[in-house]
Amino acid sequence: MKLKEILRNKYFKFGLALTIYILWVIWIKNYWFLFGIPVIIDMYLTKFVNWTPWKKRGESKKKNALVEWVDALIFAVIAATLIRMFLIEAYTIPTSSMEKTLLVGDYLFVSKVSYGPKLPNTPISFPFAHHTLPLTKYRKSYVEWIKRPYKRIAGFGDVKRNDIVVFNFPAGDTVVLEMQEQDYYSIVRGYADELKRRDIQYGNPIKPFETYKATARDYIWDQFNITVRPVDKRENYIKRCVAIPGDTLKIVHSQVYINGQEQEHFEEMQYDYFVKTNGKQINSKYFERLNIAVDDRRYITSSSMYELPLTKENVQNLKDFAAVSSVSKYENNNINMANISIFPFDSNYPWTEDNFGPLYIPEKGVTVDITIDNLPLYRRVIETYEGNKLKVDGSDIYINGEIATSYTFKMDYYFMMGDNRHNSADSRYWGFVPEDHIVGKAVFIWLSLDKDKSLLGKIRWDRIFSLIH
Repeated sequence: MKLKEILRNKYFKFGLALTIYILWVIWIKNYWFLFGIPVIIDMYLTKFVNWTPWKKRGESKKKNALVEWVDALIFAVIAATLIRMFLIEAYTIPTSSMEKTLLVGDYLFVSKVSYGPKLPNTPISFPFAHHTLPLTKYRKSYVEWIKRPYKRIAGFGDVKRNDIVVFNFPAGDTVVLEMQEQDYYSIVRGYADELKRRDIQYGNPIKPFETYKATARDYIWDQFNITVRPVDKRENYIKRCVAIPGDTLKIVHSQVYINGQEQEHFEEMQYDYFVKTNGKQINSKYFERLNIAVDDRRYITSSSMYELPLTKENVQNLKDFAAVSSVSKYENNNINMANISIFPFDSNYPWTEDNFGPLYIPEKGVTVDITIDNLPLYRRVIETYEGNKLKVDGSDIYINGEIATSYTFKMDYYFMMGDNRHNSADSRYWGFVPEDHIVGKAVFIWLSLDKDKSLLGKIRWDRIFSLIH
Protein backbone atom coordinates (compact mmCIF):
# COMPACT_ATOMS: atom_id res chain seq x y z
CA MET A 1 0.00 0.00 0.00
CA LYS A 2 1.39 3.41 -0.98
CA LEU A 3 2.04 6.09 1.64
CA LYS A 4 -0.65 8.31 0.11
CA GLU A 5 -3.21 5.54 0.46
CA ILE A 6 -2.15 4.84 4.04
CA LEU A 7 -2.61 8.49 5.00
CA ARG A 8 -6.10 8.48 3.49
CA ASN A 9 -7.09 5.20 5.16
CA LYS A 10 -9.84 5.75 7.75
CA TYR A 11 -8.29 3.27 10.20
CA PHE A 12 -4.96 5.12 10.07
CA LYS A 13 -6.71 8.44 10.65
CA PHE A 14 -8.70 6.91 13.52
CA GLY A 15 -5.59 5.43 15.15
CA LEU A 16 -3.69 8.72 14.90
CA ALA A 17 -6.58 10.79 16.29
CA LEU A 18 -7.17 8.28 19.12
CA THR A 19 -3.48 8.24 20.09
CA ILE A 20 -3.25 12.05 20.20
CA TYR A 21 -6.49 12.26 22.21
CA ILE A 22 -5.39 9.66 24.79
CA LEU A 23 -1.98 11.36 25.20
CA TRP A 24 -3.80 14.68 25.74
CA VAL A 25 -6.06 13.09 28.40
CA ILE A 26 -3.01 11.67 30.20
CA TRP A 27 -1.29 15.09 30.03
CA ILE A 28 -4.17 16.99 31.63
CA LYS A 29 -4.82 14.11 34.08
CA ASN A 30 -8.57 14.31 33.74
CA TYR A 31 -9.66 10.80 32.85
CA TRP A 32 -13.33 11.74 32.56
CA PHE A 33 -12.42 12.83 29.04
CA LEU A 34 -11.91 9.15 28.14
CA PHE A 35 -15.69 9.11 27.70
CA GLY A 36 -14.99 11.14 24.55
CA ILE A 37 -13.44 8.11 22.83
CA PRO A 38 -16.85 6.91 21.47
CA VAL A 39 -17.17 10.28 19.73
CA ILE A 40 -13.83 9.73 17.96
CA ILE A 41 -14.89 6.19 17.01
CA ASP A 42 -18.12 7.50 15.49
CA MET A 43 -16.43 10.42 13.70
CA TYR A 44 -13.92 8.17 11.93
CA LEU A 45 -15.54 4.72 11.75
CA THR A 46 -19.25 4.15 12.52
CA LYS A 47 -20.55 7.63 11.55
CA PHE A 48 -23.97 7.25 13.19
CA VAL A 49 -24.02 10.96 14.10
CA ASN A 50 -23.54 13.84 11.69
CA TRP A 51 -20.85 15.88 13.51
CA THR A 52 -20.99 18.58 10.81
CA PRO A 53 -24.69 19.56 10.90
CA TRP A 54 -24.11 22.59 8.65
CA LYS A 55 -23.76 20.20 5.68
CA LYS A 56 -25.72 17.16 4.57
CA ARG A 57 -24.41 13.61 4.48
CA GLY A 58 -22.21 13.02 1.48
CA GLU A 59 -21.81 16.71 0.83
CA SER A 60 -18.15 16.66 1.83
CA LYS A 61 -17.15 15.37 -1.60
CA LYS A 62 -18.90 18.22 -3.41
CA LYS A 63 -17.44 21.65 -4.03
CA ASN A 64 -19.36 24.11 -1.89
CA ALA A 65 -17.55 27.37 -1.09
CA LEU A 66 -19.77 28.31 1.87
CA VAL A 67 -19.42 24.89 3.50
CA GLU A 68 -15.65 24.96 2.98
CA TRP A 69 -15.47 28.37 4.64
CA VAL A 70 -17.53 27.16 7.61
CA ASP A 71 -15.31 24.06 7.95
CA ALA A 72 -12.15 26.16 7.80
CA LEU A 73 -13.46 28.73 10.28
CA ILE A 74 -14.53 26.12 12.84
CA PHE A 75 -11.22 24.27 12.52
CA ALA A 76 -9.26 27.54 12.87
CA VAL A 77 -11.16 28.62 15.99
CA ILE A 78 -10.76 25.21 17.67
CA ALA A 79 -7.08 24.88 16.73
CA ALA A 80 -6.21 28.45 17.78
CA THR A 81 -8.09 28.06 21.07
CA LEU A 82 -6.23 24.85 21.93
CA ILE A 83 -2.85 26.33 20.94
CA ARG A 84 -3.58 29.46 23.00
CA MET A 85 -4.74 27.43 25.99
CA PHE A 86 -2.05 24.72 26.07
CA LEU A 87 1.00 25.85 24.08
CA ILE A 88 1.65 29.51 23.31
CA GLU A 89 -0.15 32.85 23.42
CA ALA A 90 0.52 36.25 21.85
CA TYR A 91 1.01 39.24 24.15
CA THR A 92 1.62 42.96 23.64
CA ILE A 93 3.69 45.27 25.86
CA PRO A 94 1.38 48.21 26.68
CA THR A 95 3.48 50.09 29.29
CA SER A 96 7.10 50.98 29.97
CA SER A 97 7.43 48.96 33.21
CA MET A 98 9.91 46.48 31.67
CA GLU A 99 12.01 48.94 29.67
CA LYS A 100 14.58 48.69 28.29
CA THR A 101 14.39 44.88 28.37
CA LEU A 102 10.94 45.00 26.75
CA LEU A 103 9.68 48.11 24.96
CA VAL A 104 6.22 49.57 24.49
CA GLY A 105 5.08 48.16 21.15
CA ASP A 106 6.84 44.80 21.49
CA TYR A 107 4.71 41.86 20.35
CA LEU A 108 5.83 38.62 21.91
CA PHE A 109 4.89 35.00 22.43
CA VAL A 110 4.38 33.54 25.89
CA SER A 111 5.06 29.83 26.41
CA LYS A 112 2.38 28.01 28.41
CA VAL A 113 4.35 24.76 28.49
CA SER A 114 7.41 26.30 30.20
CA TYR A 115 5.67 26.07 33.60
CA GLY A 116 2.75 23.87 32.54
CA PRO A 117 -0.56 25.13 31.09
CA LYS A 118 -3.11 26.28 33.63
CA LEU A 119 -6.58 24.88 32.93
CA PRO A 120 -9.22 27.64 32.75
CA ASN A 121 -11.27 28.40 35.85
CA THR A 122 -14.11 29.65 33.61
CA PRO A 123 -14.09 27.41 30.51
CA ILE A 124 -17.22 28.92 28.91
CA SER A 125 -16.14 32.16 27.25
CA PHE A 126 -16.16 34.04 23.94
CA PRO A 127 -13.21 32.92 21.75
CA PHE A 128 -10.06 35.10 21.92
CA ALA A 129 -11.62 37.68 24.28
CA HIS A 130 -10.01 37.97 27.70
CA HIS A 131 -12.64 39.42 30.03
CA THR A 132 -14.72 41.89 27.98
CA LEU A 133 -16.77 41.21 24.85
CA PRO A 134 -15.48 42.93 21.69
CA LEU A 135 -17.29 46.18 20.77
CA THR A 136 -18.65 46.53 24.30
CA LYS A 137 -17.47 48.65 27.20
CA TYR A 138 -18.13 46.50 30.24
CA ARG A 139 -19.97 43.34 29.18
CA LYS A 140 -18.28 40.15 30.35
CA SER A 141 -16.93 37.78 27.70
CA TYR A 142 -17.47 34.75 29.95
CA VAL A 143 -20.12 33.10 32.09
CA GLU A 144 -19.55 31.42 35.42
CA TRP A 145 -22.03 28.57 35.08
CA ILE A 146 -19.04 26.24 35.39
CA LYS A 147 -16.28 27.16 37.85
CA ARG A 148 -13.23 24.95 38.10
CA PRO A 149 -10.59 24.91 40.87
CA TYR A 150 -6.97 25.68 40.11
CA LYS A 151 -5.17 22.94 38.21
CA ARG A 152 -1.86 23.08 36.33
CA ILE A 153 -0.72 20.26 34.08
CA ALA A 154 2.84 19.09 33.48
CA GLY A 155 5.30 21.55 31.97
CA PHE A 156 9.02 21.78 31.26
CA GLY A 157 10.00 23.32 34.60
CA ASP A 158 9.28 25.78 37.39
CA VAL A 159 9.52 29.55 37.62
CA LYS A 160 13.13 30.51 38.25
CA ARG A 161 14.69 33.68 39.57
CA ASN A 162 15.05 36.33 36.86
CA ASP A 163 12.56 34.67 34.48
CA ILE A 164 10.29 37.15 32.70
CA VAL A 165 6.82 35.93 33.57
CA VAL A 166 3.25 36.71 32.48
CA PHE A 167 0.69 36.35 35.26
CA ASN A 168 -2.85 37.33 36.21
CA PHE A 169 -2.84 40.55 38.24
CA PRO A 170 -3.35 39.47 41.89
CA ALA A 171 -5.07 42.71 42.92
CA GLY A 172 -7.36 42.51 39.89
CA ASP A 173 -9.99 40.37 41.59
CA THR A 174 -12.14 43.47 42.15
CA VAL A 175 -12.28 46.14 39.44
CA VAL A 176 -13.75 49.65 39.22
CA LEU A 177 -14.89 49.55 35.59
CA GLU A 178 -14.62 53.32 35.14
CA MET A 179 -10.99 53.28 36.38
CA GLN A 180 -9.56 49.97 35.15
CA GLU A 181 -6.06 51.43 34.85
CA GLN A 182 -5.92 51.59 38.68
CA ASP A 183 -6.36 48.70 41.07
CA TYR A 184 -9.45 48.78 43.28
CA TYR A 185 -7.56 48.53 46.56
CA SER A 186 -5.30 51.51 45.81
CA ILE A 187 -8.38 53.53 44.88
CA VAL A 188 -9.95 52.71 48.25
CA ARG A 189 -6.77 53.53 50.19
CA GLY A 190 -6.28 56.75 48.24
CA TYR A 191 -9.80 57.99 48.93
CA ALA A 192 -9.49 56.94 52.60
CA ASP A 193 -6.31 59.01 52.87
CA GLU A 194 -8.14 61.97 51.32
CA LEU A 195 -10.88 61.66 53.97
CA LYS A 196 -8.25 61.58 56.71
CA ARG A 197 -6.54 64.69 55.31
CA ARG A 198 -9.86 66.52 55.27
CA ASP A 199 -10.36 65.79 58.97
CA ILE A 200 -6.85 67.05 59.69
CA GLN A 201 -7.48 70.19 57.63
CA TYR A 202 -10.76 71.02 59.38
CA GLY A 203 -9.56 70.07 62.85
CA ASN A 204 -11.91 67.09 63.19
CA PRO A 205 -11.08 64.09 65.43
CA ILE A 206 -8.80 61.61 63.60
CA LYS A 207 -10.33 58.16 63.20
CA PRO A 208 -8.55 54.80 62.73
CA PHE A 209 -7.50 54.33 59.10
CA GLU A 210 -9.70 51.22 58.80
CA THR A 211 -12.71 53.45 59.51
CA TYR A 212 -11.74 55.76 56.65
CA LYS A 213 -11.26 52.72 54.40
CA ALA A 214 -14.75 51.42 55.24
CA THR A 215 -16.28 54.80 54.36
CA ALA A 216 -14.25 54.97 51.13
CA ARG A 217 -15.28 51.44 50.19
CA ASP A 218 -18.98 52.21 50.65
CA TYR A 219 -18.67 55.39 48.58
CA ILE A 220 -16.88 53.66 45.69
CA TRP A 221 -19.38 50.79 45.55
CA ASP A 222 -22.21 53.33 45.54
CA GLN A 223 -20.78 55.67 42.88
CA PHE A 224 -19.14 53.31 40.38
CA ASN A 225 -19.67 50.03 38.54
CA ILE A 226 -17.73 47.29 40.30
CA THR A 227 -17.08 43.79 39.00
CA VAL A 228 -15.37 40.75 40.53
CA ARG A 229 -13.26 38.60 38.21
CA PRO A 230 -12.07 34.99 38.55
CA VAL A 231 -8.32 34.38 38.47
CA ASP A 232 -8.08 33.49 34.77
CA LYS A 233 -10.01 36.62 33.70
CA ARG A 234 -7.87 39.14 35.54
CA GLU A 235 -5.56 41.45 33.59
CA ASN A 236 -2.31 39.95 32.33
CA TYR A 237 0.86 41.56 33.71
CA ILE A 238 4.46 40.90 32.71
CA LYS A 239 7.40 41.36 35.11
CA ARG A 240 10.69 39.79 36.11
CA CYS A 241 10.54 37.22 38.92
CA VAL A 242 13.14 38.46 41.40
CA ALA A 243 12.31 36.07 44.28
CA ILE A 244 10.92 32.54 44.37
CA PRO A 245 9.24 30.57 47.21
CA GLY A 246 11.45 30.34 50.30
CA ASP A 247 13.56 33.39 49.43
CA THR A 248 13.97 36.42 51.68
CA LEU A 249 13.97 39.70 49.76
CA LYS A 250 15.31 43.06 50.80
CA ILE A 251 15.79 46.31 48.87
CA VAL A 252 18.39 48.80 50.08
CA HIS A 253 18.88 52.08 48.19
CA SER A 254 17.07 50.46 45.21
CA GLN A 255 19.48 47.48 45.13
CA VAL A 256 17.65 44.14 45.45
CA TYR A 257 19.13 41.51 47.77
CA ILE A 258 17.95 37.89 47.70
CA ASN A 259 18.95 35.81 50.73
CA GLY A 260 21.59 38.42 51.47
CA GLN A 261 23.13 38.37 47.98
CA GLU A 262 22.92 41.25 45.50
CA GLN A 263 20.66 40.61 42.52
CA GLU A 264 22.63 40.78 39.30
CA HIS A 265 22.35 44.02 37.34
CA PHE A 266 20.70 43.43 33.97
CA GLU A 267 22.13 45.42 31.09
CA GLU A 268 18.80 46.99 30.10
CA MET A 269 17.50 47.67 33.62
CA GLN A 270 16.94 51.33 34.40
CA TYR A 271 16.21 53.76 37.24
CA ASP A 272 15.05 57.38 37.34
CA TYR A 273 17.79 60.02 37.38
CA PHE A 274 17.90 63.80 37.71
CA VAL A 275 19.98 65.25 34.87
CA LYS A 276 21.03 68.86 35.53
CA THR A 277 22.06 70.94 32.49
CA ASN A 278 23.87 74.27 32.06
CA GLY A 279 20.56 75.93 31.19
CA LYS A 280 20.20 74.47 27.71
CA GLN A 281 17.77 71.75 26.69
CA ILE A 282 19.15 68.57 25.14
CA ASN A 283 18.42 68.07 21.46
CA SER A 284 15.69 65.47 20.82
CA LYS A 285 17.93 63.74 18.26
CA TYR A 286 20.36 62.90 21.04
CA PHE A 287 17.56 61.35 23.09
CA GLU A 288 16.57 59.28 20.06
CA ARG A 289 20.13 57.95 19.78
CA LEU A 290 19.89 56.90 23.43
CA ASN A 291 16.48 55.27 22.78
CA ILE A 292 14.75 57.46 25.37
CA ALA A 293 11.07 57.66 24.37
CA VAL A 294 9.30 61.02 24.05
CA ASP A 295 6.93 60.15 26.93
CA ASP A 296 9.93 59.57 29.23
CA ARG A 297 11.51 63.01 28.73
CA ARG A 298 10.37 65.16 31.66
CA TYR A 299 11.99 68.61 31.70
CA ILE A 300 11.73 71.00 34.68
CA THR A 301 12.30 74.45 33.16
CA SER A 302 12.67 76.32 36.48
CA SER A 303 15.69 74.24 37.50
CA SER A 304 17.10 73.35 34.04
CA MET A 305 16.78 69.67 34.93
CA TYR A 306 15.47 66.50 33.33
CA GLU A 307 13.95 63.53 35.13
CA LEU A 308 14.75 60.51 32.96
CA PRO A 309 14.70 56.72 33.25
CA LEU A 310 18.23 55.62 32.35
CA THR A 311 20.19 52.44 31.89
CA LYS A 312 23.72 52.22 33.30
CA GLU A 313 25.14 52.87 29.81
CA ASN A 314 22.96 55.95 29.25
CA VAL A 315 23.97 57.39 32.64
CA GLN A 316 27.58 57.40 31.44
CA ASN A 317 26.59 58.78 28.01
CA LEU A 318 24.83 61.75 29.61
CA LYS A 319 27.65 62.40 32.08
CA ASP A 320 29.97 62.78 29.08
CA PHE A 321 27.58 65.21 27.32
CA ALA A 322 28.86 68.79 27.33
CA ALA A 323 25.57 70.45 28.34
CA VAL A 324 25.13 68.18 31.39
CA SER A 325 26.54 69.40 34.70
CA SER A 326 25.40 66.53 36.97
CA VAL A 327 23.54 63.19 36.98
CA SER A 328 22.06 61.92 40.25
CA LYS A 329 19.94 58.87 40.99
CA TYR A 330 16.42 59.33 42.35
CA GLU A 331 15.53 57.62 45.64
CA ASN A 332 12.17 57.73 47.41
CA ASN A 333 12.53 58.18 51.17
CA ASN A 334 8.97 59.35 51.88
CA ILE A 335 7.85 56.76 54.42
CA ASN A 336 4.69 58.77 55.18
CA MET A 337 2.99 57.18 52.16
CA ALA A 338 3.98 53.61 53.09
CA ASN A 339 0.57 52.64 54.49
CA ILE A 340 -1.16 54.05 51.39
CA SER A 341 0.85 52.82 48.43
CA ILE A 342 3.53 50.32 49.51
CA PHE A 343 2.86 46.70 50.50
CA PRO A 344 1.84 45.66 53.17
CA PHE A 345 0.08 49.05 53.66
CA ASP A 346 0.74 49.23 57.37
CA SER A 347 2.38 52.01 59.42
CA ASN A 348 4.48 49.38 61.23
CA TYR A 349 6.25 48.73 57.91
CA PRO A 350 7.63 52.13 56.81
CA TRP A 351 8.92 50.85 53.47
CA THR A 352 9.33 52.57 50.11
CA GLU A 353 9.98 51.18 46.65
CA ASP A 354 13.72 51.88 47.15
CA ASN A 355 14.04 50.60 50.73
CA PHE A 356 11.87 47.57 51.31
CA GLY A 357 11.83 44.46 53.49
CA PRO A 358 13.16 42.08 54.62
CA LEU A 359 10.25 39.96 53.40
CA TYR A 360 9.96 36.17 53.40
CA ILE A 361 8.35 34.77 50.22
CA PRO A 362 5.84 32.00 51.17
CA GLU A 363 6.64 28.44 50.12
CA LYS A 364 4.09 25.63 49.90
CA GLY A 365 4.16 23.40 52.99
CA VAL A 366 6.25 25.79 55.08
CA THR A 367 4.84 26.86 58.45
CA VAL A 368 5.45 30.35 59.84
CA ASP A 369 4.55 31.90 63.18
CA ILE A 370 1.67 34.36 62.89
CA THR A 371 1.45 37.36 65.21
CA ILE A 372 -0.40 40.66 65.20
CA ASP A 373 2.88 42.27 64.09
CA ASN A 374 3.53 40.16 60.97
CA LEU A 375 -0.11 39.45 60.04
CA PRO A 376 -0.23 42.37 57.54
CA LEU A 377 2.45 40.59 55.47
CA TYR A 378 0.44 37.38 55.03
CA ARG A 379 -3.18 38.37 55.66
CA ARG A 380 -4.16 38.46 51.98
CA VAL A 381 -2.43 35.11 51.41
CA ILE A 382 -4.37 33.46 54.23
CA GLU A 383 -7.70 35.12 53.64
CA THR A 384 -8.00 35.77 49.89
CA TYR A 385 -5.61 33.53 47.98
CA GLU A 386 -6.04 30.44 50.19
CA GLY A 387 -9.69 30.95 51.12
CA ASN A 388 -9.61 30.92 54.91
CA LYS A 389 -11.89 32.86 57.24
CA LEU A 390 -9.67 35.16 59.29
CA LYS A 391 -10.67 37.27 62.29
CA VAL A 392 -8.68 39.41 64.73
CA ASP A 393 -9.97 39.92 68.27
CA GLY A 394 -7.60 42.06 70.31
CA SER A 395 -4.27 40.25 70.20
CA ASP A 396 -5.84 36.92 69.18
CA ILE A 397 -5.92 35.69 65.58
CA TYR A 398 -8.63 33.24 64.53
CA ILE A 399 -8.37 31.18 61.33
CA ASN A 400 -11.54 29.28 60.44
CA GLY A 401 -12.88 29.84 63.96
CA GLU A 402 -9.82 28.56 65.84
CA ILE A 403 -7.06 30.54 67.56
CA ALA A 404 -3.94 30.40 65.37
CA THR A 405 -0.33 31.11 66.27
CA SER A 406 1.11 29.63 63.07
CA TYR A 407 0.08 29.04 59.47
CA THR A 408 1.13 26.51 56.81
CA PHE A 409 1.06 27.82 53.25
CA LYS A 410 -0.95 25.85 50.68
CA MET A 411 0.65 27.40 47.58
CA ASP A 412 3.95 28.77 46.35
CA TYR A 413 4.32 32.54 45.91
CA TYR A 414 6.58 34.82 43.89
CA PHE A 415 7.83 38.42 44.02
CA MET A 416 7.75 40.27 40.69
CA MET A 417 9.41 43.54 39.70
CA GLY A 418 9.69 45.53 36.48
CA ASP A 419 13.13 46.30 35.01
CA ASN A 420 12.12 49.98 34.84
CA ARG A 421 12.46 50.12 38.60
CA HIS A 422 10.99 53.55 39.28
CA ASN A 423 8.18 53.23 36.73
CA SER A 424 6.70 49.82 37.46
CA ALA A 425 3.56 48.85 39.39
CA ASP A 426 4.76 45.55 40.80
CA SER A 427 4.95 43.41 43.95
CA ARG A 428 6.29 46.35 45.95
CA TYR A 429 2.85 47.91 45.52
CA TRP A 430 0.52 44.90 45.77
CA GLY A 431 2.44 41.98 47.23
CA PHE A 432 2.91 38.34 46.32
CA VAL A 433 1.93 36.55 43.11
CA PRO A 434 0.33 33.14 43.90
CA GLU A 435 1.26 30.12 41.80
CA ASP A 436 -2.32 29.82 40.49
CA HIS A 437 -1.91 33.27 38.85
CA ILE A 438 1.15 32.27 36.78
CA VAL A 439 0.31 32.18 33.03
CA GLY A 440 3.59 31.50 31.24
CA LYS A 441 7.11 32.54 30.33
CA ALA A 442 7.93 35.27 27.82
CA VAL A 443 9.98 33.57 25.09
CA PHE A 444 10.61 35.76 22.05
CA ILE A 445 9.58 38.98 20.28
CA TRP A 446 8.06 38.49 16.82
CA LEU A 447 7.36 42.17 16.04
CA SER A 448 8.22 45.54 17.58
CA LEU A 449 6.69 48.92 16.62
CA ASP A 450 7.87 52.35 17.80
CA LYS A 451 4.85 54.63 18.33
CA ASP A 452 7.09 57.74 18.12
CA LYS A 453 7.91 57.04 14.46
CA SER A 454 5.92 56.62 11.25
CA LEU A 455 5.58 54.27 8.27
CA LEU A 456 8.41 51.73 7.93
CA GLY A 457 10.42 53.69 10.49
CA LYS A 458 8.03 52.35 13.16
CA ILE A 459 9.45 48.83 12.81
CA ARG A 460 12.34 48.03 15.14
CA TRP A 461 14.00 45.56 12.80
CA ASP A 462 16.73 44.59 15.29
CA ARG A 463 14.13 43.26 17.76
CA ILE A 464 12.13 41.05 15.38
CA PHE A 465 12.42 37.33 16.28
CA SER A 466 14.77 38.08 19.16
CA LEU A 467 14.84 35.93 22.28
CA ILE A 468 13.87 37.42 25.66
CA HIS A 469 16.39 37.28 28.50
